[in-house]
Amino acid sequence: MVGALERVLVCSPRAAGWHQSDHAGRWHDLGFQHAPNFETAQEQHDALCRQLAAAGAEVIELAPSNKLSLDAVYAHDASLPTNFGLIVMRPGKPNRVSEGEHQGTFCLRFSIPVLAKIVAPGTTEAGDMVWLDSKTLLIGHGYRTNRAGIYQMRDLLAPKGAEVLSAPLPYGQGPSACLHLMSLISLLNDRTALVDLPWLAVETAELLQSRGFNFIEIDPSERDTLACNVLALGNNRLLAIEENRNTNTRLRQAGFDVRTFPGSEICINGSGGPTCLTRPLLRA
Repeated sequence: MVGALERVLVCSPRAAGWHQSDHAGRWHDLGFQHAPNFETAQEQHDALCRQLAAAGAEVIELAPSNKLSLDAVYAHDASLPTNFGLIVMRPGKPNRVSEGEHQGTFCLRFSIPVLAKIVAPGTTEAGDMVWLDSKTLLIGHGYRTNRAGIYQMRDLLAPKGAEVLSAPLPYGQGPSACLHLMSLISLLNDRTALVDLPWLAVETAELLQSRGFNFIEIDPSERDTLACNVLALGNNRLLAIEENRNTNTRLRQAGFDVRTFPGSEICINGSGGPTCLTRPLLRA
């Protein structure tokens, strides 16, 4: 999760139908803070893509589909790439179920095979999944990823030599809100994690510390603007949204090269930061 980013999948607001009234009109039901502004969101997404390309990544844009909702811009959640192929997720948010199938079919164009698909009653979203190392996957158990989904992931990865561990997630703002494990943890390099420590379960914090991770805590005043959602670009380079100035300052003081883009519309409005907006497909 922290190697140099070489290939990344994104889904633009245009591809997700933010400019279409029938899509945009569902903003309240999907948990957005206000009706989306397509032009601003697209400009901010373009700025994200420029930063990704400047960091050396090949940026691939997901093809449009009438089955996608506004949430599809948060491309991270619908699939999990592994060395053995793509695992298609079955999101816990009903309007997002079609995203996994769409990503799986699209990635075949780039010779990325599908290893498996999560099936009912399992639900999984990749925003709940953090690789602690190449053989250990930590999965948050919450409202988006359930116990049955975690069991399926364990059964899929055990034959490949990978261990799946479960991490309890807090109730937070309840089932209708989006709270992923990666809302509380972002790995910055092999030994450093950005964390929202008060919201982490004790056992999760202890697990990370037992594996040698050092913590940088977000500025608590920036929790609601997704301060913990930071994308590792590799080689201690990070991508964050410019609105979280205090947390970004902490990261720079810790020696990280922090690049930013504006995220008021594309990120904060829909509760999805830089990691949510990107589905890394290949890292060094």
